[in-house]
Amino acid sequence: MGKYLELNEDELRRVCDPASFPFQTTADLEPLEKIIGQPRAAQAMEFGLKVERQGYNIFVAGITGSGKISYTKAAVEAEAAGKPVPDDWCYVYNFITPGQPKALNLPPGIGNVFRQDMEELVEDLLVEIPKAFEGDDHDKQKATLIKEFQDRSSSLLEELNEMANEQGFALKRTNTGFATIPLVDGKPMSAEDYEKLDLPVREELERKSTDIQLKGLEIMRRIQMAEKETKEKIKELESRIGLFAVGPLFEELKEKYNSYPAVIAHLEAVKENVLEELNVFRGEEEAPAFPWHKRPRESLLTKYKVNLLIDNRDLHGAPVVLEANPSYYNLIGRIEHEHEWGVSVTDFTMIKPGAFHRANGGYLILQVKDVLNYPESWTALKRVLKTGEVRIENMGEQYGLIAMATLKPEPIPIQVKVILIGNPYLYHLLLQYDEDFHKLFKIKADFATDMPRDWENELNLARFISSQCQREKLRHFDAGAVARVVEYSSRLAEDQRKLTTRFNEIVEVLFEADAWAAAEGTPLVMATHVSKAIVEKRKRSNRLEERLLQHFTDGTILLDVTGEVVGQINGLSVLHLGDYQFGKPSRITVSTYPGERGVVHIEREAKMSGQIHTKGVLILGGYLGYKYGVHGPLSLTASVVFEQSYEGVDGDSASSTELYAILSSLAGLPIKQGLAVTGSVNQRGEIQPVGGVTAKVEGFFRVCQLKGLTGEQGVLIPYQNVPNLNLVDEVVEAVRNGQFHIYPVHTVDEGIEILTGVPAGKADARGRYPRNTVHYMVTQALRAYQIRVRGKRSPKKGDSASKQG
Repeated sequence: MGKYLELNEDELRRVCDPASFPFQTTADLEPLEKIIGQPRAAQAMEFGLKVERQGYNIFVAGITGSGKISYTKAAVEAEAAGKPVPDDWCYVYNFITPGQPKALNLPPGIGNVFRQDMEELVEDLLVEIPKAFEGDDHDKQKATLIKEFQDRSSSLLEELNEMANEQGFALKRTNTGFATIPLVDGKPMSAEDYEKLDLPVREELERKSTDIQLKGLEIMRRIQMAEKETKEKIKELESRIGLFAVGPLFEELKEKYNSYPAVIAHLEAVKENVLEELNVFRGEEEAPAFPWHKRPRESLLTKYKVNLLIDNRDLHGAPVVLEANPSYYNLIGRIEHEHEWGVSVTDFTMIKPGAFHRANGGYLILQVKDVLNYPESWTALKRVLKTGEVRIENMGEQYGLIAMATLKPEPIPIQVKVILIGNPYLYHLLLQYDEDFHKLFKIKADFATDMPRDWENELNLARFISSQCQREKLRHFDAGAVARVVEYSSRLAEDQRKLTTRFNEIVEVLFEADAWAAAEGTPLVMATHVSKAIVEKRKRSNRLEERLLQHFTDGTILLDVTGEVVGQINGLSVLHLGDYQFGKPSRITVSTYPGERGVVHIEREAKMSGQIHTKGVLILGGYLGYKYGVHGPLSLTASVVFEQSYEGVDGDSASSTELYAILSSLAGLPIKQGLAVTGSVNQRGEIQPVGGVTAKVEGFFRVCQLKGLTGEQGVLIPYQNVPNLNLVDEVVEAVRNGQFHIYPVHTVDEGIEILTGVPAGKADARGRYPRNTVHYMVTQALRAYQIRVRGKRSPKKGDSASKQG
């Protein structure tokens, strides 16, 4: 088998030389504070953060564990540090429309001062107003006004009595006014005497009584007007006294906040309300009608409070908010309620801010998956970005059929840049199905899954390890340990020319290597500790792999790794278990016979294959037609199956493997069972690269190792996949010792020669293949099938088909 091109040990992985590093341990390095391997994403993020235009929000796309969250937070915080601190925001009582609290903005720190000033104002009012009404002057002036009213009322009533007496009547007060009683000799007439009067006399008395009652009504109206005027005079008196007491307090505040017109207007409204509610401050309020009603004083004092919604006094630069739970209310805020005596009550002091309020004037970072998981959160997010304001609304009102009475706080204008973090799949879904998405998120910071493996990035990875050691209090790594981490990073990237950017997986190995170093009591983490961490990490997850290997060795799963069989070949696939993947060999068998169905894949017929696998099967038919259908239509049925496969098949990485088995079956040539194959194929017979090649090689090697290495075993891989190999030590050692072989293959012809030991054959100008070649044997078999299917005789001598060979 040595006559075929095969890989040497140096090509199976890329070793990192510790001597190439300019340090002994990571303690000698300056910790890395920037992100590595993401120049495109970093440039996009930098540009997006600097553009202050509507719609230039940012979507950070990348796989889990690529460091996009920590980088985003660090980049945003660095940008925010140079921005001005935004205003404080308050909600205050609306004295004109109580159900619509007013929003006030003040410079950072002034909001808290304003809240304290209003609290002190109320305390001063509760002291100064009662004190102003304690003097004798107020009582005397009020008594004078009351006496004037009483004197006028007495005069008017006396006037009415005199009129009644002159007409011969006496007056009696009733609930509805006055009753007139006729007099006889100065004494009230009884009802019996009144009935004995002649009709004309009674009619005359009734006329006079009516005139007196009408006069009485006029007198009562004049008394009521006098009472009203007196009350107004008393109120004016009290207002003057109250204004004298509170005026200086308000003027002092107005002078302090004279640069803020909205605050001045609110102070004026408060002053007017205080002068209207002086009795409350004097402790003369009426008792509540029901026990669940707040007392007037408590209710009134709430009106004068300030709900400091956003307090930025301790902030340096623009705010950066990372909202981990972006529910509807956590984004836009809420109006809380209290339950008193079974009744739900609320007021403007129970308005609570959301993430948009806290991030106003700065940056809001959200995980897009979490936003989409909450009802209405995505809609609310878009509405805020489109309108530029936040309205705190009850989500229930949007679904209820009956409008509920509740507070409707004045909306707050918002200037915020939103940074969404998610995977590329969600980005493309939103781009395709949400017409607003691209208008609102014009910047995409796309995180790559890997980075070039050059000296600079290897050194940056070492500095990253240094920063983790300092931040997480780990032992420092020596140069050999760093080199082992570099090799592991390249293995995760599945490319000798790349390093992975899934830094969380690197960090896991750092932690575990530190733990093994601690168990040994060494001051530094060395290469052996890193290797131990990688091996143990794999052992914790490979239970299913070991179980499958046991099935291979005990014969439960049929797989030959020695001998030769016609129409039978070992294919390779990869099983993904979330946190772990491994290669699984599978036996593929083919039966060929005359027919018209072409390539029949049993998995496809049983609907156990995916679309990509189906495409690969159709390509096999295309290759057979291209290669052997020149002289007429093919009369072939080839039944292909993955033996003992019950979980379904997808992907086209076994298409070349299946083609080799078909050629073996047609030609009657046995395939060496010590070899396994992976690789896609096109209709021209060119081998194409596939994924998971390292896992596939190691998977077949372990089966061979368990059953016994013979020196004739190996794997055929696409030549393009050679840089993707990062094989473990035991495979490299077996290749070094000639116990295992890896063949890079360019075409089907190369592969079939390695598998059968027979030349593939090259057609001449007339399309004829030499005798004793694979293609000659296949052509002969297909010609025989054609004759059998069509029932025709063999072509006469001289025909091109009869002259093969």
